[in-house]
Order: sequence, then structure tokens, then C-alpha cells
Amino acid sequence: MGKADVKQDEVISSVNYTEMELDRIEQDGFHDGSLKGKFKHLFWHGGSVYDAWFSCASNQVAQVLLTLPYSFSQLGMASGIVFQIFYGLLGSWTAYLIAWLYLEYRSRREKENVNFKGHVIQWFEVLDGLLGPYWKAIGLAFNCTFLLFGSVIQLIACGSNIYYISDHFDKRTWTYIFGACCSLTIFIPSFHNYRVWSFLGLGMTTYTAWYLTIAAVENGQVPDVKHTGAKTLVLYFTGATNILYTFGGHAVTVEIMHAMWKPSKFKLVYLFATMYVWTLTLPSAIAMYWAFGDQLLDHSNAFSLLPKSGARDVAVILMLIHQFITFGFACTPLYFVWEKVLGIHRTANILFRALARIPVVLPIWFLAIIFPFFGPINSAVGALLVTFTVYIIPTLAHMLTYRTTFARENSVEKGPKFMQSWSAIYTFNLFVIVWTLIVGVGLGGWASMTNFIRQIHTFGLFSKCYQCPPHHPVGPPK
Repeated sequence: MGKADVKQDEVISSVNYTEMELDRIEQDGFHDGSLKGKFKHLFWHGGSVYDAWFSCASNQVAQVLLTLPYSFSQLGMASGIVFQIFYGLLGSWTAYLIAWLYLEYRSRREKENVNFKGHVIQWFEVLDGLLGPYWKAIGLAFNCTFLLFGSVIQLIACGSNIYYISDHFDKRTWTYIFGACCSLTIFIPSFHNYRVWSFLGLGMTTYTAWYLTIAAVENGQVPDVKHTGAKTLVLYFTGATNILYTFGGHAVTVEIMHAMWKPSKFKLVYLFATMYVWTLTLPSAIAMYWAFGDQLLDHSNAFSLLPKSGARDVAVILMLIHQFITFGFACTPLYFVWEKVLGIHRTANILFRALARIPVVLPIWFLAIIFPFFGPINSAVGALLVTFTVYIIPTLAHMLTYRTTFARENSVEKGPKFMQSWSAIYTFNLFVIVWTLIVGVGLGGWASMTNFIRQIHTFGLFSKCYQCPPHHPVGPPK
């Protein structure tokens, strides 16, 4: 990527354009009409509503698709379906609030003639601008920690998945290998440049979801299948928290919005992305739980119960590629934060920025080796990080930002058509906070950490092959 490309990305990041100018930008994409320019515009410089939709949908469902059948075995069929729909709607609402606050922050800064040329606005900066430095510190701490462990989960999933194609290496060794592969995301400058990756990632997840559904139905129910449902409260709330994590993937909402030509069009993007995700997560989880029942309690990765076949190998490979993409989604905001700490965020030299990003990847790689617990770590992250990052903090920040009559009267948004009453908005926000604190943080945190600690006691830290099937050597015993 040359200096001209960097300059285009910096111009795109500027907020000082009229609607007419933005329409022109969206139409001609800053290219000169040449074949090379058209190619870059088509595959590299994304900023439309469709780009945002693909980014949200692709980022929302990745490796967690493989753990949802496991969650259904912990919850039971009815609760699994209800929690998916409930947390999908709750997540869409809080993503809308994040978008609302971003637009408010951006509008206020525009009036002050602040120029964000070459600067990517992030969630902690929105909190700082609207509520002050203490909120900035809280947002930065939770967001970065969540994204850090979100990246860790992608590496764990890579090692877990590839093992079902080739068990020549244990899962830990595969995690070493894929850690090196995923580190290549340091060369992707920003969310503008994920256009083709988001499109491909969602296609890969769609294939995998329908492979799981069809393969489970074709396999049929295993002999003496049991659907016990929730055996204990620990299992029940661990499963519920994993689903909360599934639909809490909007820690990168602000960065995705900022990459849009016109961020004001984002309002319903996350909801439509969630609706599509339901068409993937519900059929696959239902079919897998119907076919295998309680066997899933000991198999947090859905691939482990399906017979080896060409179709399964394709699904594994596609998920590996998608996990590389999702790793980049989770890491890119961390790269931005680190660049801002170093003071090089506006630097045009991409190679220099890439080298500076390496220290971000190393601790992620190390943590993936320490905690290889595919499935349980999703629930722990959901209970302790997702709850605050994408449910509690956005709703509380929204309530505090618009606590005065003046702020409400001058808000850039007036609420959705079905909830334009400020009393209704505050009541629902309060419900989200109380529910998440009690069910997500309280019960979910207790259950998830209890289960997580059990995994450590059972398998130990730095486990070479978490939940691996017994390996039978070829040939007669010596």
C-alpha cells in the first residue's frame, strides 16, 4: 500500500464534509477511473452501509458458532432459543446507543471545528468527550481487555479446529502456528480495508452454519440420545452467558461507524446483522442439540462430534480463515490505541506502524497458550467483560449524557419510532443495567468462573490438547 492509498484513507476519515460531498465520495470512491483505481475501490476502500453490515455480521458470529450447541446442552432447547433472541435484541439496542453517542460526540466536535483527518475515533474517546476522563479510563480498560481476550479466543479456536483435520500436532502447537499467521493482521491499516474480508468471512460462516445443520440432520439422533437440559445452575448460567457473549460483539462499533462514508446511516445496521446471524446460529444449534443431546456437554467444539468428511474439512478451513479475519477485527482497535500511546497514529508509513503493532500480538499469543479452554473461556469473558463493555457502560453513559433537559432537547437523535419517549428509553436502559448486573455479572460470573476453574483443575494451564479424543497409535504395540 503506497502513500497515495494512505492519503485516501486519511481523507475518508475526515468529518468535515457536506452531505453532497459525501455522496460524491461514495460514488467515485476517490479513484481516477483506471483499472487499478477501480480494483482498489472495489476491494480495498469500503465505507458504505453494506460494508458496515458485512463487518457487523461477520464480526458477530465466528468461532462462537461452534460453541452454541454446547450452550444448548447446558440450557436446554427452549431456553437456548429464548436467550438467543433475547440477547440478540438487547445487543442490537446497546449497539444503537453506542452509535447514538458516537454521533452526539462527533456532532459536538464538528461544531468546534475539530478535524479528525487521519484520526480514527474510538469508544473511549467518545466517553471522554461526553462524560470526562474517568469514563475514558473505564471505557479504555474494559474495551481493551475484552478485545484482548476476544483475540485470544480466536487463536484458541484456530488450534482447536485444525486439530480435526490433522492431529499430527497437538492443539497447543497449532496455536503457536496460527499465532504467527494471525500476526499478519498488523499490515491491515484500518476498517476501511476490510471490505472483501468481511464479505468472505460472512460467506464462510454461512457455509459452516448450514454444514452443521445439514450434517446433524443427516447423522440423525445418536442411540439413546438424552436432552436433559439444565442439570445444574452452574451449567445453566454458563450457557446463558456464552449466548450473551455471542450477541455482544459490538466493541468495535465506533471504529466500524467511523469507517463509513456517512455514519448516520448506521442506526439499524446492527439489528439487520443480528437478524441474519439468527438464520445461522438457531438452525445449527437446534439441529446439533437434537442429534447429540447431552454428549455436547463434553464437546464444546461442535466439529468434534461430526464424522470426518470432505464437507467437514472445508468447514474447518473456512472457519480458520474467518477466525483470522475476526482476529483482525478484534485487534485493530487495540492497534489504534497502541499507536496513539506511541504517538504514531497519524503516521503515513504503513510498514513502520506494522512493526510498532507487534507488541500487541505477543501477549495475545501467550494467553492463548495458557488458557486453551475452548467454550468455557467464552462464558468467562462474557460474564466479566462483555457485560460491562457492551451492555452496562453504553446504557449508563447514555443515561448520564442526556440527564439534563438541555441535552435531551439538543440530542442528535430522538430515539427510534417505537420508543421516542425519554421516560421509556430511561426505563428500558435501567432494565438492561439491572438484568445484566444480576443475570450476566452476578449469576453468569459465578457460574462461568466456577466452570473455568474446573477446567484448570482438570486439564491444567498450558494444556497441550484440551478435550482431545484419545489418540490411537498405528501398528502393533511394542
